[in-house]
Amino acid sequence: MESERRKKVALIQAIGTANPPTCYLQADYPELYFEITKSQHLPHLKDKLKRICVNSKIKKRYMLPMEEIVEKNPNIRTYGAPSLDARQDILVEEVPKLAMEAAMKAIEEWGEPAASITHLVFCTSSEISAPSADRRLAKLIGLKPSVQVVAENIEQCLAETFAPLGVENWNELFYAVHTGGAAILRGMQEKLGLAEGKLDASWSVLSEYGNMGSPCVLFVLDALRKKSMGEGRSTTGDGLEMGVLVGFGPGLTVETVALKSVPLKATKK
Repeated sequence: MESERRKKVALIQAIGTANPPTCYLQADYPELYFEITKSQHLPHLKDKLKRICVNSKIKKRYMLPMEEIVEKNPNIRTYGAPSLDARQDILVEEVPKLAMEAAMKAIEEWGEPAASITHLVFCTSSEISAPSADRRLAKLIGLKPSVQVVAENIEQCLAETFAPLGVENWNELFYAVHTGGAAILRGMQEKLGLAEGKLDASWSVLSEYGNMGSPCVLFVLDALRKKSMGEGRSTTGDGLEMGVLVGFGPGLTVETVALKSVPLKATKK
């Protein structure tokens, strides 16, 4: 049984991340937004957005150039005007390009040719198109045409995930938690009784990038391993062997994946 489980273990050999090219400071965003949307006549709403931005604990956001997009698609800033098609057209073009940038970084770190990849797992909640974004990504990064494309509460989820592994103390794990918001991270820390610093990687990504949806966990994993290396930890998981990746979705739904860290000594050349 143990040998069968080992055969099914997936190994993360590289991580690549990417963001849209334009960085906006969260503190400046309300002024920019109301200027672009020509809504300066609504100061009470701008003040409300300012308060929301301050309380979000986010410092920066990465987006496509808002000014250019709105200039080309004025319906986007017009209340009640149809703009879904314009938004989808933008995403159909940009999602595969952004995915390619992240994928090429991961492939470079991995050190093997893209043509040797046999399976592509792709997830997006941003656009729907034909051919699909995953197929366009496969072509952009040079995968073979034969590549296979696979497209309750937190404590209970962890218990179900880690009970078979004999883990009961949640502070024995390292955490890569989806940056769904400050309230989610605080609530999780309090509910599980996590020690200070357990969610530092998630807080850092939330501050630097905000909630980017599904890709957040990859940014958190990347931040966690870099933090571990910078602090001289023995593993990529803050010096711990076992950890958990936590994703949140609408509802609120929770998905967890058990992780095993990599010894950092073994990665040194």
